Amino acid sequence: MKKNIFRTIGTLGLTAVTALGLLSGCGSKSADTASAKAADTKDGSADAVYRTLDEIKESGTINIGVFSDKSPFGYVDENGEYQGYDVYFANKIGEDLGVDINYVSTEAASRIEYLQTGKVDIILANFTVTPERAEEVDFALPYMNVALGVVSHDDKVIKDLSEIGADEQVIVISGTTAETYLTKNYPDIKLQKFDTYAAAKSAFENGTGVAWANDNTEVIAFAAENEGYTVGIDSLGSADTIAPAVSKGNETLLKWINDEIVTIGKDNFFHKDYEETLVDTYGTEFEETLVVESGEVK
Repeated sequence: MKKNIFRTIGTLGLTAVTALGLLSGCGSKSADTASAKAADTKDGSADAVYRTLDEIKESGTINIGVFSDKSPFGYVDENGEYQGYDVYFANKIGEDLGVDINYVSTEAASRIEYLQTGKVDIILANFTVTPERAEEVDFALPYMNVALGVVSHDDKVIKDLSEIGADEQVIVISGTTAETYLTKNYPDIKLQKFDTYAAAKSAFENGTGVAWANDNTEVIAFAAENEGYTVGIDSLGSADTIAPAVSKGNETLLKWINDEIVTIGKDNFFHKDYEETLVDTYGTEFEETLVVESGEVK
């Protein structure tokens, strides 16, 4: 089943743009209390809270928001260490900035709040770029292309949303594009919402919901790693991008991240990241399709 799923997604032209690097001994100090800067956003709306690039360097620690329960992108392993695709990228950022990393576990619905309140300097938690979100945070260059997907049980594979009954539920994570898309375009579908990926996964495995809607990279990984599930819908809605985000108006940090993505991309960093974190899930046959070396979307 795994190879068939990936051949299907390959025909979609799903492309990832980037991510991550290896930091020898990833630092994980407590959150630095260096001064956060309140500054007017570019559009003159509510103030944003952030630390500039120089302030982060001076403090010696950068606070990066990642998922802790979303393998293979961001998760905590059996030794209590953060691992995954986004974490690999974060490690490279810390290494090249010359600072330690304080990882801050975030949930999907908390990503914008954590930036706006200065709890984190960067969000690297599979953050899909949307016009609405771009009004509240500043996105750097994207490092992955993604669409929505739907995974369901083998005994009732959902291949079209019209197959979902009036009394049946679809699982979504609060604050994700899947929730937004289904609420807007399919208001009659009943949604069972969870705050964390771990809670959604557990509920789905225990029989809650006829399907689970999420980023297609995630539902494909789930089906590949768990028997009894099939991705019946591997592309739903428009193709989107995933990118790092910083607090609105934090231009010095944003510029540094953009330069970093382009530089490490040209050094084949994205291929190494894929091979270290994603190959066990997606296989080697999709490396050239998913990885973009320049740090720019194909």
